[in-house]
Amino acid sequence: MSTRRLAPDEVQPASFEWSKESRAKCEFWLGKYPQGRQRSAVIPFLWLVQKQEGWVSRPALEAIGQELGMPYIRVLEVATFYTMFHLAPVGKHHLQVCGTTPCMLRGSGELIKVCKNRIGDHHHVTKDGLLSWEEMECLGSCANAPVVAIHDYYHEDLDAESFNKIIDDLLAGKEVKPGSAIGRQGSAPEGGPTTLKDPSLYDGSLAKPVKIPNLPEKA
Repeated sequence: MSTRRLAPDEVQPASFEWSKESRAKCEFWLGKYPQGRQRSAVIPFLWLVQKQEGWVSRPALEAIGQELGMPYIRVLEVATFYTMFHLAPVGKHHLQVCGTTPCMLRGSGELIKVCKNRIGDHHHVTKDGLLSWEEMECLGSCANAPVVAIHDYYHEDLDAESFNKIIDDLLAGKEVKPGSAIGRQGSAPEGGPTTLKDPSLYDGSLAKPVKIPNLPEKA
């Protein structure tokens, strides 16, 4: 894993405060752990920070450490280990492009070219603050490669044309629906399922009454 560092000081905010909504969710997560085990909530707390702010800042790490009774360095270790946490500001729409072997074999290199041409280098945020991107390790949807995660949802079976269309829609403020760009059903083959297509397998018409032995007699 490559070294991950916090954003430079000039980017860091002066302080961090939970919103009312995030505070309520913090209490929910704290309630899941017994007294003395509050440190177990560090990952949910980091995730709530990112959902609130868009990224995880040093003041937020310090606030989490104080609340959970953890040294700052321990919170930093968790935040820098998991690539799901953004350690610097990202765009309103952060595109996570899978570059692992299945996606690479299915054309993720073309998607990365689109990102470089339209956005810039890794983690660069466009001047309007709308777009940023990064290359990810396996997103776990290999059957529908190549895959891009946007706002926690997967966009699958992409090519340069369909990916450009998604970016255009994001910039135009249009709704972008997740799922397969070619209309694939789940992880079925392209063109639709090829097995278990008989409706009778699912509609109950093949069911037969059975008698369960040793049932107690009715009163």
